[in-house]
Amino acid sequence: MMSKTISVFGRTAFALALLVTLVGWTSHPAQARVFIGLGIPLYGPGYYYPPPVYYPPPPVYYAPPPPAYYPPPQGYAPPAGYAPSQSYVPPPAAVAPAGSSAGQACYAGAYVCPMDRPVASGGNCYCPGNGGQRVLGHAS
Repeated sequence: MMSKTISVFGRTAFALALLVTLVGWTSHPAQARVFIGLGIPLYGPGYYYPPPVYYPPPPVYYAPPPPAYYPPPQGYAPPAGYAPSQSYVPPPAAVAPAGSSAGQACYAGAYVCPMDRPVASGGNCYCPGNGGQRVLGHAS
């Protein structure tokens, strides 16, 4: 009696597994769909709600440009302890040797080259090397 129950159960399980496998092989992939409805229709399709109406955007407002200079408020004084900035004064021109232009020179190791614009004495500068690379040095 026990063996008959197991065999009926085994046949049913085998048939169910075969049916599930067959349905899995023959079915098409699911297509995702989204439905948002309101209420439960009893007869026929439900009511279709159209999408919301989109109005054109409002016209663009271009604000006037800000002023180029904001004057300080009345009674404003700069904080004490700040000195006014000093303008740059180039050093006096030295007597240049014959065959070179007057002005500063940049001493960059084995290279010495004239400066095209003045910088503070001892400031950083560079000279072009033989391969076109920059060789760093200091100004005279």
